Amino acid sequence: MKGDFVSNLGKVYGIYTGGFVGFVILLAILEMLGVPNRIIGYLFVFLTIGVYALIGILSRTMQISEYYVAGRRVPAIYNGMATGSDWMSAASFIGMAGTLYALGYDGLAFVLGWTGGYVLVAVLLAPYLRKFGAYTVPDFLGARYGGNFARFIGILVLLAASFTYVVAQVYGVGIIASRFLGISFEIAVFVGLVGILVCSMLGGMRAVTWTQVAQYIILIIAYLIPVILLSAQLTGIPIPQLTYGQALQEITSLEEALGIVQHHISPFVDATGNFNGTSMLNFFALVFCLMVGTASLPHILMRYFTTPSVREARKSVGWSLFFIFLLYFTAPAYAAFAKLEVYQNVIGQPISELPAWVASWGATGLVGTCDRLNAAEIYAICAGVVGNGDGILQLAEFKINNDAIVLATPEIAGLPYVIAGLVAAGGLAAALSTADGLLLAIANALSHDIYYRMIDPNADTKHRLIVARVILIGVAIVAAWVAGTRPAGILAMVAWAFSIAASGLFPALVMGIWWKRTTSAGAIAGMIAGFGVCLFYLIGTQYFGMSLWFGIKNVSCGLFGIPVAFLVTYVVSRMTPAPSREMQDFIDSIRVPRGQVALVGGQKAVE
Repeated sequence: MKGDFVSNLGKVYGIYTGGFVGFVILLAILEMLGVPNRIIGYLFVFLTIGVYALIGILSRTMQISEYYVAGRRVPAIYNGMATGSDWMSAASFIGMAGTLYALGYDGLAFVLGWTGGYVLVAVLLAPYLRKFGAYTVPDFLGARYGGNFARFIGILVLLAASFTYVVAQVYGVGIIASRFLGISFEIAVFVGLVGILVCSMLGGMRAVTWTQVAQYIILIIAYLIPVILLSAQLTGIPIPQLTYGQALQEITSLEEALGIVQHHISPFVDATGNFNGTSMLNFFALVFCLMVGTASLPHILMRYFTTPSVREARKSVGWSLFFIFLLYFTAPAYAAFAKLEVYQNVIGQPISELPAWVASWGATGLVGTCDRLNAAEIYAICAGVVGNGDGILQLAEFKINNDAIVLATPEIAGLPYVIAGLVAAGGLAAALSTADGLLLAIANALSHDIYYRMIDPNADTKHRLIVARVILIGVAIVAAWVAGTRPAGILAMVAWAFSIAASGLFPALVMGIWWKRTTSAGAIAGMIAGFGVCLFYLIGTQYFGMSLWFGIKNVSCGLFGIPVAFLVTYVVSRMTPAPSREMQDFIDSIRVPRGQVALVGGQKAVE
């Protein structure tokens, strides 16, 4: 993009937003004229992916700084929007409200952890990494700890965390595409890759940045409109964030009428209403791991390499929090209104008279009516549930996957199908934007940090970018294949990624900036120890039946890896010679907000 594009961003995205709103209105008119729902679904999915692809094509580049860091000229507010889009993945858009629906207060751990983590980003890392002037997080590790070994360990952690995270995004794309395009989930995950690859492959960070701004606009409109309509429909006030308390009161009344006893009103008590120390420990462990993980994710930290200055990087974090807040503040309302609609219109109804959405979502395997003895043969989600066969749907006989709540809410509430299509477009934008950022982080690490830094330092620009694009395609295909196996729920996979990143990267990054005495041997030992402990606990408990330590669930495996990494880094650093005076002065320089960038393209700047 040329300089005049950056100066006209407000006008460009204003026209884009108006065009999208007009597109939604046009589809609403087509629905009123009798155009089939499937056609509307196809138009939403393919036209929005087409817009992202067009931005990717227009933003194609063969310049290294444009490909890796968007030329370092993205204004703070737009970088904040891009970060919000990069951040609000399928887990935030699709999974969070569903988790609040199922777990209530327990689900708030995700809201607290994910938002609180940005405080750590702003205070401990983002401005200083921007002052460092690197292209990637392993770039920092390689320069700070003087060699390729630290860089290589950082790349291993980055690959493990980012790949786990990207599988969750492709899984979310598969859910949306299979429901709204009427194709099998296993094929749908590969369909979603087209939009991902065209954006990130051709233009790198430049294309991904401007695409993510466009995707944020779509995802926030798509998230807010359905719940605003629900709030107006149920309470007469179109401010769901202030009215869902009324919905909660009605849910309580309905639960009493249905004979449902809800003791679990706090994350610190069990189903009988008694204090449970393990529940409390798991709640705070998850908040801690998500906060630290937020400040460790390479694809998020990379976003702050794209701002024009250290000051803009700091402002960008504030804008990121604001744009993320708009969605997170609304998620509890989604959960409350969706549950109220289910209680009022689904539970206690004759199976033969259930709304059409139950059958259509049942075909995806995410919803099931388990009244029949052989219900699991019809709905896989009903496995283990024994219905009484009376033809009336009881609460225990209704199963809905957490990942279906947001996507199905418009249909649950009987809103026009165009709203359901809008939500699908928003979920797709959330999943694609994060997948773009993650795949770019993986490809950049492999092409820049391994190929260029460690294998062929003399490679020219053309070969470096060709390698990056080939790797991007390969990683995306493998991620789609893994997602097709449905390894776990979206939120669980994302939480694993956070713990992995936090255990392997956070101590080395923070101590590398804030403790000059941190040595190369200490950082390397700490990364290996933290990463190793986290993976051992995760894999052992998930796949080999290993018992939980202190009752901590494996989504919080970082609780063990993070302190081990800090301790090992400290002890080994104390036992090994201190870094050179030159390196210690260099670390002092990156903690000064003003002044010249300390590192440019992986080399110390000439003062």
